[in-house]
Amino acid sequence: MASCLDQLKKNTVVVADTGDFEAIKQYQPQDATTNPSLILSAVNLPQYKDIVEKCVEFGRQSGGAIDEQGVAVTDKLFVTFGSKILDIVPGRVSTEVDARLSFDVEGSVKKAEKLIQLYEDVGIDRSRVLIKLSTTWEGVQAAKQLEAKGIHCNMTLLFSFAQAVACAEAKVTLISPFVGRIYDWHVKNTDKKTYTMDDDPGVISVRKIYNYYKRHGYNTIVMGASFRNTDQIAGLLGCDYLTISPKLLEELKNNNAQLDVKLDKASAKSQGVDQITLDEKDYRYLHNSDAMAVEKLAEGIRKFAADQEKLEKQVKALLMA
Repeated sequence: MASCLDQLKKNTVVVADTGDFEAIKQYQPQDATTNPSLILSAVNLPQYKDIVEKCVEFGRQSGGAIDEQGVAVTDKLFVTFGSKILDIVPGRVSTEVDARLSFDVEGSVKKAEKLIQLYEDVGIDRSRVLIKLSTTWEGVQAAKQLEAKGIHCNMTLLFSFAQAVACAEAKVTLISPFVGRIYDWHVKNTDKKTYTMDDDPGVISVRKIYNYYKRHGYNTIVMGASFRNTDQIAGLLGCDYLTISPKLLEELKNNNAQLDVKLDKASAKSQGVDQITLDEKDYRYLHNSDAMAVEKLAEGIRKFAADQEKLEKQVKALLMA
């Protein structure tokens, strides 16, 4: 019997959720995703000291005040790690826009264009990069503008059906609904503490989104993210993409249990809810009606912003050394 990882790869595009080059080489995913938290962890590893030093020198050469140099270094770090990852994976890498711009359409577009320019400066075509944006209303509008310019987007911190509908209508390239964080909220805030793959609220949420997209002919890719265990992954076998941490990739690699396909386009066309259209006021009300999604989106933005700030603090210390 093939490993669970090999079975998964036959039905779903496997993406590595890490900034660690060695882990990516080991599991041979199609794509890879990064975020400020993953980059913060990676830059503190001794094997990446040379990369960090080169990015710091890039910031110094860019000139300007220390804060401006710090921004140049952090942008260059994201792009350099992304570029190195693209030397390994055959597909795309996701690089995240500063979470502090989550409610700033113009700022998000400007930052995304800067990151793409840095990639193109080192010879990487924009088609191999997904720009990650928080799935706020403003994030979706920024993504709509970027997609029109040929810059593909990955909408992250997605927890509600309203967010998924808005992304589909904006024709974004890919969404990342967060399975594990939905699960975390329900464990913490309800009496039910254990779940099977079929009643897990995170799995149910992604299945609903997948079926809705396929039933109504949306081309946006559904990529389940933020997994807590391999049962959640198995519960989404057949989803377009799944982005998985090295720890869970290793568990899947070492497990030979038989897995069953849970999602497919043909079945989806007979399932799911009727198509809806959301303007801004409808989106905000529907999203606001989901307490879990409101809390987890706000928390996610705060956490990514905090890690961005920690990274910038380290960078400034290096610039001033």
